Parts: sequence; structure tokens; C-alpha cells
Amino acid sequence: MMEYSNRVKRLGLTLFELFSEALELKPSHLKDIDCAEEIFLLAHYFPSCPQPELTLRSSGHWDTSFLTVLLQDQVGGLQVFHENQWLDITPVPGALIINVGDMMQLITNDDKFVSSRHRVLPPKIGPRVLIACFFRQDHPPGTFKVYVPIKELLREENSPIYKDITVNDLITYQGSIGLNGVKALEHFKL
Repeated sequence: MMEYSNRVKRLGLTLFELFSEALELKPSHLKDIDCAEEIFLLAHYFPSCPQPELTLRSSGHWDTSFLTVLLQDQVGGLQVFHENQWLDITPVPGALIINVGDMMQLITNDDKFVSSRHRVLPPKIGPRVLIACFFRQDHPPGTFKVYVPIKELLREENSPIYKDITVNDLITYQGSIGLNGVKALEHFKL
């Protein structure tokens, strides 16, 4: 896991450079504002379930991170909500899935990158294993960095639409409402 997380961290640094360039900022911009400072790793194991329609599946939710790097096995079960329907994300051997999270949406002020609603269905065959690496901070209380929409992306017709918040503000609020299909970031709109 240590070797994998180190490799994901290097991948994340490259992704943040590419995202910075896509925003027409210097390549190190997102790294410089600490988007790639830490990763939070979660490993999930889903046993096979002959009647998944009867289970409490992962409800549709948005990640609270800047980016999420997801490694999934070949069983599948990940879905993304697009144009009012759930679409299966077919596993591709050797591929990683990159999700834009709510914090990336906040700092880009909904202008370029928007987080994706997704869920995981229990597998009929299995087990299903996945590893999610969330690029976000988990600082001790009192040391949280405040994030705001990136000033270089703001224009007269694109003023800030979110309050200044910490990653912990978003995580705490998400925890208070649960994964119930409500986007926590909406709570922080001006």
C-alpha cells in the first residue's frame, strides 16, 4: 500500500500540473495552493450479493476531495449520474478512474471543472475490491487551510459563488448530512 500510495501521489502531481495548464495557470499552481499536499486512502471490499437490489447500496454522492484516483477490479459496479440516468463505468484492465471532487469545483468556481455524482452497486458476482485515493487535507484542528475560488479565474461576469471554506468544513458538513444524494457543496454557495 505504501508503494501504491507513493505512485498515486506522483500521478496526482502530474494530474494537478495538467489541470493547472487546462485552467491557463502556471503548471505548479494547484500544487502551490496545496491541492496535492495529502492523500487519504480507502480500500473497499464488497462481497458477492445474489440480490443486490435488496441491499443498502452506496447512494449517489460527490467526493469532497480535489481529485480522486480510483483503482477498481474487473467486477464493475461503479456508476456515474449523467443526463438524469445512472451509467455503468465498465472496468478497463490496468486503467485508473479520475474523479473531480467538490473542492476542485469550488476553487475553479464552477467554471471549468465540476464534480461528478457517482455510486457503487453491490456485485452479483464477486467479491469486488477497489482502492480510492482522495487528494485532500486532513489537518489537526486549528491548522486548516482556507480555500477560495482562484482569483485568476474570476472575471466580472464570473464572480465568486462559494464561501471561503476549509476541506474540513466540507467533510464535516458531508458527514452531518450523510451520503443521501444531496451535494454538500451547495450548502456553501453565497
